[in-house]
Amino acid sequence: MPGVPPSSYRRTVTTAQHERTGSGLRLAGAGLWLLPLYALLLTLSTLTHEPDHAEAFDDWSRYVTTDIFLVNHIVGSILGAALGLVGIVSALLHLVRGPAAGIATVATALTIVGNVLFTGLFAAAAFAQPAIGRAFLAGREGAEALYDEVYGTPLFITFGIGAVCFLAGAVMFGRAVARASETLRLAGWGYGVALVLFVVSGFTVSVVQPVFAALACAAAVLIALRLPGAVEPVR
Repeated sequence: MPGVPPSSYRRTVTTAQHERTGSGLRLAGAGLWLLPLYALLLTLSTLTHEPDHAEAFDDWSRYVTTDIFLVNHIVGSILGAALGLVGIVSALLHLVRGPAAGIATVATALTIVGNVLFTGLFAAAAFAQPAIGRAFLAGREGAEALYDEVYGTPLFITFGIGAVCFLAGAVMFGRAVARASETLRLAGWGYGVALVLFVVSGFTVSVVQPVFAALACAAAVLIALRLPGAVEPVR
């Protein structure tokens, strides 16, 4: 029939497409390991917590001017968030082939929005807090008032919206992974619930934050191991 490519050509094109898909999924499989790395960085960055600035501004200032505080926020929070986003997009490339494609897509979108908004708070902690602490320790007036200015309504509204998106994304991502395969049910829900408890504990019982992050890390390891071979494409 005129205009119809020969079958050999169609086979060649199909083979090339399959090879590109396979290459992309292999890269996505490697990217999945950024999820446990992300959770590990969360664990390490929450092993210590800053003193209450309202009760002991002097102690708070000394803590936020340490090198470990800066490293925790730049590497553990900001870089960690970036790596976590690459990891969840890698997971999405696998999940869109299975029965939870829609949920996984929404979960990924919410997680991206949540983590991007979170970086506003992370940046304030990494760069503004040390400057405020150094000013206070140097005896400059107005350091405490500057803290209140930085952590005002606009920042907390930004964080609040980010938290809602992040928590909803975590739960939906856990559900998507759990629906992908029976072998991933525990890992999926474990990862999602652990991230929710990690955020909530930061405002309640912060000493257990690294425990929940470590649980998320363990669940993410199982996801990285099992997800590439567990998702059966929907036909």
